[in-house]
Amino acid sequence: MTAPAMELDPVQVEIIRNALVAAAEEMGVTIWRTSRSSVVRDLLDYSTCVFDADGGAVGQSTAIPIHLNSMPSCLAEILANHIPIEEWEDGDIIITNDPYAGGQHLSDIQTFKPVFHEGRRIAIAGILVHHLDVGGGAAGSYDPSATEIQQEGFRIPPLKIAERGKRNEAVVKLLLRQTREPANVGGDFASQLAALETGTANLKRIVARYGPDLLAAAMARIQDQSEAAMRAMIRDVPDGTYSFEDFVDDDGIDRDTRLRVAVTLTVDGDGMSIDLAGSSPQAKGPVNCTYAMAYSAAMCGVLMSLGTEIPANAGCYRPAKVTAPEGTVVNCRYPAPVANRMATGHRVVNAVMGAFHQAIPGKVPAAYYGVSYATAMNCIHADGSRQVYFDLECGGWGGHPDEDGASGFSCGLHNISNAPMEMLENSLPIQFQEYALVPDSGGKGRTRGGLGLARAYRLETPTGVFAANLDRFKVRPYGLAGGEPGQPGRLTVTRAATGETEDLPSKVSSVPASKGDVFRLQTAGGGGYGDPADRSEAAKAADRENGYTSG
Repeated sequence: MTAPAMELDPVQVEIIRNALVAAAEEMGVTIWRTSRSSVVRDLLDYSTCVFDADGGAVGQSTAIPIHLNSMPSCLAEILANHIPIEEWEDGDIIITNDPYAGGQHLSDIQTFKPVFHEGRRIAIAGILVHHLDVGGGAAGSYDPSATEIQQEGFRIPPLKIAERGKRNEAVVKLLLRQTREPANVGGDFASQLAALETGTANLKRIVARYGPDLLAAAMARIQDQSEAAMRAMIRDVPDGTYSFEDFVDDDGIDRDTRLRVAVTLTVDGDGMSIDLAGSSPQAKGPVNCTYAMAYSAAMCGVLMSLGTEIPANAGCYRPAKVTAPEGTVVNCRYPAPVANRMATGHRVVNAVMGAFHQAIPGKVPAAYYGVSYATAMNCIHADGSRQVYFDLECGGWGGHPDEDGASGFSCGLHNISNAPMEMLENSLPIQFQEYALVPDSGGKGRTRGGLGLARAYRLETPTGVFAANLDRFKVRPYGLAGGEPGQPGRLTVTRAATGETEDLPSKVSSVPASKGDVFRLQTAGGGGYGDPADRSEAAKAADRENGYTSG
């Protein structure tokens, strides 16, 4: 649908842009206020977005870039190959979680609802929510032993879960029958659908005020403005070709083989390309990315490297092209498993930022911790009932040319929040033993890498089953300009029966647990920037005084 040509008042365009962003934000607030599980309510693992009538992103919430960069790709895939836009009617809701139809992994359920005004489609509201458990071989649907996507949970093809306002309850029942946490997942899904109604109502108010023609023209202008701003930023980067590589520890099955993520960045005038050729073949284990995931991570790396505030919408993606060969770890073929796609996705960001360091030295920080530390415990009560404790952790940021890296701070790629221990202990059979920064975990440099975190808890049910999808236990976050890499992560279990502590690999499933066992995760620190010999004595003294370093 082409926007009508008309004169636009720049102030009015900016008002409409902020109104669209506010509509996306209010959808997010609805989810936050009404969701049930800790992964949604506390970790804030969800994203909301407003699209124009044809599916171009025009306004998004301050949420999770890895979601927001890929939601337009998912919507485009649905429109092109599954449900054409001409078949979307007032009251419809389209749903999918299929990574091979534009999704990310099966826990991320995406929903889209068209918005109509006087019979004319004027926008689409979109929401992605990470659901606590959608079945599969491990609690939390993160099974590191999976070798095909069918082992990872309930797969929903793009379909209409509501048609002309009538909901297909059979699909909801199928979903809830697969999950280990039907009450929490059911509550979160109801929250997701309610938030779509919030977005729809706000978009209808916007169009009622400005009219469909002005709104369409403003949406087009908003995207064009972001494209122009992005091209201006790219013009400040010297033309040339820059390469970098980083590695995933392993795929959880073949523990002796590192997986290469290679990036070739080419800058030409006000455009750029990112080529991921040279990356490893797709893995047997679930660290694979689909193209939509790799594209999203690459664009996040671009925006993080350029380091400026460009309104995020479809326009800012136009100047950049991302290519990735099929059959690789960054563009896998069906039926490759993808639950732990974030291990490779973070590495794409790290490699893109490393390439930008060569292009614009002195502006890009060293590597951050580079993984979403996903752990899950299936807590089994004496009566056989179960509860799933799922958590995500972060680590240290890389040292910046001008300052030390942030400690225990979530990377923008996943942008998760902290799950308060008091809230978790109040609803789950666990007791926390430790939550602290890890001294000496940041890489040494003129500016120090940020510190990783230690988080430990004790199981309080008779038995349990533990799983983890982690990384950066072997390949440490790199330093830049002479800085040292950050310290790696570590996972242990201390058995109540013997008092012995056992090291666990970064990717593990079906680990039996008993009451009193303590699981401890230590996350990686960020890489250092610059020669450590150039660090000031005052900074070293402050580190010792604050307990950040031991010497």
